Amino acid sequence: MILGTWNLENLYRPGGEFGPKDKATYETKLAALAAVVTGLDPALLGVQEVGDPEALRDLVGLLPGDWHVALSEHPDGRGIRVGFLSRTPLRVLHDTSAFPEKLIPVQTDDTGGTVTQSGRGFLAVETGTEPLRVAVAHLKSKLLSYPGNRFNPRDEGERARYGAYALYRRAAEATALRALADVLLAGDGRERDVAVVGDLNDEVQAATTQILLGPPGSEIGTPGFEVRDKGDAHRLWNVAPLIPAEQRFSRVNSGRRELIDHILCSHRLVHRVTAAGTGAADAPELPSIGPDPQRRRGEAGSDHAPVWVRVEA
Repeated sequence: MILGTWNLENLYRPGGEFGPKDKATYETKLAALAAVVTGLDPALLGVQEVGDPEALRDLVGLLPGDWHVALSEHPDGRGIRVGFLSRTPLRVLHDTSAFPEKLIPVQTDDTGGTVTQSGRGFLAVETGTEPLRVAVAHLKSKLLSYPGNRFNPRDEGERARYGAYALYRRAAEATALRALADVLLAGDGRERDVAVVGDLNDEVQAATTQILLGPPGSEIGTPGFEVRDKGDAHRLWNVAPLIPAEQRFSRVNSGRRELIDHILCSHRLVHRVTAAGTGAADAPELPSIGPDPQRRRGEAGSDHAPVWVRVEA
């Protein structure tokens, strides 16, 4: 079974503010996305940046076989949301954007504005007769924006402040996602197949990504990985060390390769992972993106590579 995650990059139908400008460009994008999904052939794929639910259904219409779709009902201000494509029926367990109860609102701008929930919802589903529970997320971007729809700051002070605001939000969202993972694990990760997937918008060792792991220790590649301890019931393991080094990136930012899309697995699940990677058969080379995401409007395919694991039954 292949379990994957992929940011589809601005999946909108044509004619709107954020999507392709015409039908031909839209169809080219869909065809490029469909080719990658077909090459990957996942049993379950978490997806991000679905702007129009109808556009995801258009994409599914280009895929061979039967598919089931679940989408979050908590989009951000641009309408983008997370979801799943699955070969088997899905049962939605949770669709939430709430911060944990004890987490106070976090500052978002120079006016003192705050938020009390994630920018995009977290969706958790269950599938299969021996249930696999998976949550998908898309955390706050590292690509900064400023008042007045600017992508360039007025000065370095503004850049620093808005970098901090984005980090506050991403940390709070990671904390909320970890709370959802705790619910899915139910203190029983040795016996439950649980995964958290998505665009976490930071790399493996980033503090926000590390929040999701739970108790420290037993990392893949260390002697403790094969030694059972009490923390195994609550941990999640990032599969990144299992990805071949030359593939260990999912986006190219200003010419720099970075792995910001992740799959984290429970104890029972991670010990059945037989392979991990990024990309898919015949997937195109990733473009290098810059600080202005609008420059990619209407481009074919995605600026992210899918990340995947193969799990034995």
